[in-house]
Amino acid sequence: MPITVHAARSVPKTAGATVTFVTTESLEAGIEGFDSAMLDTAGFAAKPEQVHLQPCEGGFVGLVGLGPAADVTATTVRRSAAEVARRCARHSRVALRPADDGAVSPAAAYQALAEGLILGNYSYTRFKSKASGGGDERTKLARVDVVGSTAAATKQALARGSTVAAGVCIARDLSNEPGGSLTAPVFADRVADIAREAGLKPRVWKEGEIKRQRLGGLLGVNRGSSNAARFVQLTYEPETEPVATLAFVGKGITFDAGGLSIKTAQGMMTMKMDMCGAAAVIGAMSVLPKLGAPVRVRGYLPMTDNMLGGDATRPGDVLTIRNGKTIEVLNTDAEGRLILADALSLACEHSPDAIVDLATLTGACMVALGPSIAGLMGNDESFSDEVRSAADRAGERVWPLPLPKDYNKQFESDVADIKNIGGSYGGALTAGLILQHFVSDGTPWVHLDIAGPARAESDDGEIAKGGTGFGVRMLIELAETFKPA
Repeated sequence: MPITVHAARSVPKTAGATVTFVTTESLEAGIEGFDSAMLDTAGFAAKPEQVHLQPCEGGFVGLVGLGPAADVTATTVRRSAAEVARRCARHSRVALRPADDGAVSPAAAYQALAEGLILGNYSYTRFKSKASGGGDERTKLARVDVVGSTAAATKQALARGSTVAAGVCIARDLSNEPGGSLTAPVFADRVADIAREAGLKPRVWKEGEIKRQRLGGLLGVNRGSSNAARFVQLTYEPETEPVATLAFVGKGITFDAGGLSIKTAQGMMTMKMDMCGAAAVIGAMSVLPKLGAPVRVRGYLPMTDNMLGGDATRPGDVLTIRNGKTIEVLNTDAEGRLILADALSLACEHSPDAIVDLATLTGACMVALGPSIAGLMGNDESFSDEVRSAADRAGERVWPLPLPKDYNKQFESDVADIKNIGGSYGGALTAGLILQHFVSDGTPWVHLDIAGPARAESDDGEIAKGGTGFGVRMLIELAETFKPA
């Protein structure tokens, strides 16, 4: 269970550790209860995420650095709080004194504090036995008391941060589950359960309905699988008249073997996470009712694995997407764009004010931007800027990439409307251009290639090793602030 974060007037007697946030300036002025010479000997300089713990009567006291006060941001607070959660995992209850001399606003700081504590404490232990030290034994930390203000605004900010973090944890749990147990039917049922519990309206299409709805891309990718495909639609309706309608589209490939264009053994090792786009959509939408976002949001989640069965789609086959356009499949490992084509086509039919899709789509994007930054492509500069601003405020890193029209020549087909691959270079861009063929003219749209940041090799700030839940915080921020042009 995630830890709970509470506002408290004073340090509770049952706290096993009491940690104080300090800036460089407050350290230089001296910290009550800490010997400056000892801190210097220990190498504590109040650098961001630097933690110092020392025993005291009845437990431990500690400091966590934030760096110079003028440089403190919500990201600084979030990452440092995550480190506190990891370093204090052996204590069931911890008290934390926030700094009051940073440049970030109190509301943003308290929200980031809660997010960092919960996300830093996260681990996926479903398949860990207690004999191996897993299960519930990894961490004892269950509660953090944030000492100081108990004002309503403080409690509200901590509650908001806790809610956002809970959505990220949902996405992480889904992303980390093996593809052999989280098949498309299981995934769809799990998402429907989460949706109903959260107050969303789920709609699940099984194979017969998928055929009737002419989702040719999804059916084509699913041909090599022994597990039937699913298509899940989610709807969030605000309590008051919605100010706009957003569509969130998420790639839901539960395992990607590459189809007949089979991946290498090394390339398959992390392919249970090829559904992180769909996981981010459900993680974000699951908390919108609690946060009271003012927009209507519809989610579109195509789900299947990409396998090598006897009737798998062959290179050279042609698929017909829901909007009637045809795609010649020359590489079956470029399957995400095929299922997203159906989902984008369907989303456009419902006339949203804007669309965002998230997909672990191309290794080429990781070559361009590395493992921690998502590529952002779109057809509307104003909406692209709005999504990027939401990501910045949420502390998730994206970077704009172009969609050059002349690159469309790379995927012209002799037998169909387009091919599903372009040339040897610019793979992230040609993938985005292919998706754009399935977005209606005049509908603002952003494509986020999250192949890099959807997964992490190690803990880093609030990021946990494995599925990161990237995109959840950004989508929530967008849903709460979006205004149509």
